Amino acid sequence: MVDDELRRPALPAPTVGILPCSGRNERVVRYALRASAAPMSVATYTYDSLPADERTSLPNVEVLSAALLPDT
Repeated sequence: MVDDELRRPALPAPTVGILPCSGRNERVVRYALRASAAPMSVATYTYDSLPADERTSLPNVEVLSAALLPDT
């Protein structure tokens, strides 16, 4: 979706995606990524454990939650 809707054609770099999960569930990850032919890595982290410079380059948990959860 990002490549189709948001990516600017002038940027030749590949899109990097993040699949946020609230817990470890291999079935969910396999289902979400099964059609992907791109190389990928899987990592576990918590926002608070990231170095400060990386935290400032990522949206915080409130911003991510607001983007992912439907309005109630």
